[in-house]
Amino acid sequence: MHRVLAGAERLCLVARSLSKGRASLASVTLLASSITLTLVFGPDARTTLEGYAQDRQLDPQSLRQRYAATGLVACGTAHGAGQLTLANTVVTTAAHVLYDQNGRQRPNCRFVIETGGQEIATALEMDSAIVGSTDPYRVSAVQDWAAVRLARPLREAKPYPLTAAVPGAEVLFVARGAMDFAQGQATSAQSCRLRQRLETGAEGTREFAFDCAAGVGASGAGLLDAQGRGLIAIFVGYRSLAPDLPLPFSDQHYNYAITVEGAFRRAVERQAAVSSARN
Repeated sequence: MHRVLAGAERLCLVARSLSKGRASLASVTLLASSITLTLVFGPDARTTLEGYAQDRQLDPQSLRQRYAATGLVACGTAHGAGQLTLANTVVTTAAHVLYDQNGRQRPNCRFVIETGGQEIATALEMDSAIVGSTDPYRVSAVQDWAAVRLARPLREAKPYPLTAAVPGAEVLFVARGAMDFAQGQATSAQSCRLRQRLETGAEGTREFAFDCAAGVGASGAGLLDAQGRGLIAIFVGYRSLAPDLPLPFSDQHYNYAITVEGAFRRAVERQAAVSSARN
């Protein structure tokens, strides 16, 4: 499991059961037995894409299409989040979305996006997965990343390019899967800031704190640049002394993400190159 800086640490993945095609909360594969649905820093500023568009006088349909690359990564009875990155066959997510607490690969993984008013589910080619670790619950957070190819191209959505992380810069957190937000199905958006760097991995990936609200089930969702175009990092989890309370951001109450740099970036570029050669 990742190192603990405060009293509690959690990876934000949901295990769920399916009933009549809808997701219902069954159990949560986290350290603590109790469930805290979201870590916030005062008022919860997440909004739907429609709300985000209205606040900024943007066209909601164009915004939905721009962020159609953000989807759910569903594996058996668990789900996290992910996004098309660099190519329409490459998904980035957290390694613990694909591998359980015992280092076992989760079954029947698929990537689900919503576009044109319908959901499209596409199988992940798990044999193609490049990950920071196949035992992510027992290693440092900077190893909790994955880049995996889809069984077929998703031409219905435009993949995100990559962009560099700048400490203190504004970011846009675009997520699906948070169980407390519109049953985890709607895409949420929130602007906040990339805070202090926490750790740098030997292979170049960096861990940063950030101050967007982030919920259980959204592991692997992307932090984009201020313009909401390039992928910077992926959400992995949170650490807090009191995760059930909305508290100010501090070194004892924060969400954290890992950047698409170093070995993670090389993995994404390698997967995209394979996809380009095939297509």
